[in-house]
Amino acid sequence: MDDRRPAQRRSALALLDRLSQLPQSRTARRVGITGAPGAGKSTLLNALVDALRRQDQRIGVIAVDPSSQRSGGALLGDRMRLGASARESGVFLRSMAARNRLGGLADATWAGAAVMSAVFDWVFIETVGVGQSEGEVAQIVDSLLFVAQPGAGDMLQFMKAGILELPDLFVVNKSDTGALARRTRSELIAGLDLGSAPDDPQWVPPVLLASARDRVGLNELVDRLSRHRDHLEAGDQLQARRHAGAIRFATDSLLRRYGEFGLGRMGGVSRVEQRLNEDPDRSPFRGVLEVGQEIERALGGG
Repeated sequence: MDDRRPAQRRSALALLDRLSQLPQSRTARRVGITGAPGAGKSTLLNALVDALRRQDQRIGVIAVDPSSQRSGGALLGDRMRLGASARESGVFLRSMAARNRLGGLADATWAGAAVMSAVFDWVFIETVGVGQSEGEVAQIVDSLLFVAQPGAGDMLQFMKAGILELPDLFVVNKSDTGALARRTRSELIAGLDLGSAPDDPQWVPPVLLASARDRVGLNELVDRLSRHRDHLEAGDQLQARRHAGAIRFATDSLLRRYGEFGLGRMGGVSRVEQRLNEDPDRSPFRGVLEVGQEIERALGGG
């Protein structure tokens, strides 16, 4: 996806399309992990990987890092993320730079998720922190997990930013802090009650307590993640959720590549979205490939 040469880009999109059609890609569980810096996202993820490996699950992790101003690559890199879990058989970690997405996700993150979903049982995407990335990672994953830090005092800011409306599950990490963690959990529950009506009234996001340090609450967290996936499948929401995210990704990808002028030659963003929606079974990568070719023909004819 990052190779700008036309032939290589077309080949990459075609390969990603084939991977997206594999049965494993449809059954893999995609989980986003977000929260403010310092909340312990990486430590909690490391503990989650340990818990899932004990169940013989295969796990892929995409860690979205800030970009290096010098190289453009991931600033923190793999070595700053997971501990011994990342070196186990059955676990693969890939750090990816946010690039110039202002905290959001590069196209390569979508590509990485597609590749890992074709191989692993669970795919985790850890964001760089609170910001644009929350909305974007929600488009890729089936479940979005928000990690809160006890006593951080961020609840009001998160409510104002609308961030609390996005996650499907919440966990207060560092429950070993005792009363402070329990108070933060109560604040989160109260904040959720004050928020707008949920998109899915049949699912009330649980607010859990866990301690990555003490390995407490992890089994319940895994169970709730599994319950949410089962809930989506039972209500036929999983496919709809993935399709909506795919359309948004494909539209944004085409807009970044061809600009408003290019999409305007197709009738604008709304028309491009209609074209992408015409075939519900088409992967987002094939959508980018085929509609992109139409835009290039329209530009060449103008």
